[in-house]
Amino acid sequence: MATKEPGKTERIAADLRAKIENGKYPPGSKLPSASELQAAEGIAFQTARDVFRALERDGLAVTRQGKGSYVSPFIGKITRNGTARYQPAARSEGGARGAFEAELNRLGLVYKPTPTEIGRTRPARDVAEAFELHHSAKAIYRQRAMKAGRDATDPDEGFVVQLATSWFPVDIAGGTPIEQQDTGPGGSKSRLADLGFAQRRIRESIEVRFPTSEEAAALNIPSDRQVYELVHHASTAEGRVVEVAVHVMPANIWRFSYTWELDAD
Repeated sequence: MATKEPGKTERIAADLRAKIENGKYPPGSKLPSASELQAAEGIAFQTARDVFRALERDGLAVTRQGKGSYVSPFIGKITRNGTARYQPAARSEGGARGAFEAELNRLGLVYKPTPTEIGRTRPARDVAEAFELHHSAKAIYRQRAMKAGRDATDPDEGFVVQLATSWFPVDIAGGTPIEQQDTGPGGSKSRLADLGFAQRRIRESIEVRFPTSEEAAALNIPSDRQVYELVHHASTAEGRVVEVAVHVMPANIWRFSYTWELDAD
């Protein structure tokens, strides 16, 4: 039985994909424009656009309005080790300001600090319930776009790999370094431990969804590329929830790893 010849879009996308993977087009480099691809391949302009959309869906390309298409700045996976990442040694490894920075360091990437929006407001109902707050009570939030890069000397270089909003009870974190831009080595979790609220139990839930328009713009991804929404609850040994965090992460560049020890039969 004869095999079906791949369509033009699939064939041309596969050719560009191979050139990206073998380094002809390195991460961050500019790809041919749709007009250039149309002329070189003798295809319709819409077909050329479909080629780039196929590369975008694979996480290999990003299109910037008015500037053209570029190879994604990061091709591969960032592994989020959900078991080990919150251990004190892992959070502060190499002077990292938290688990995220330490994860990037292990990949040879550079954490590119971005301004953190810090404030106090009434949280969403599920956060208030986790903290056992009155519906009108406020909590502290830390919100930022988390950025990675390769050049530690260039503050403008880099790419956003996740959006994160962390919440903390005011009676614990109010007036502490958690309300400052730099929370110090080990990040906010280490500061909570300093305050006598060390986290001893973590619960996380993950779902896959499409991003909002604001999230897609912040992550510089197409609106039809799926993201993970990870909701993180951290509790003390006494069972008090002292942090709730929501992470929005492009599904094509993140991988989750968990390890459990099971009781013997």
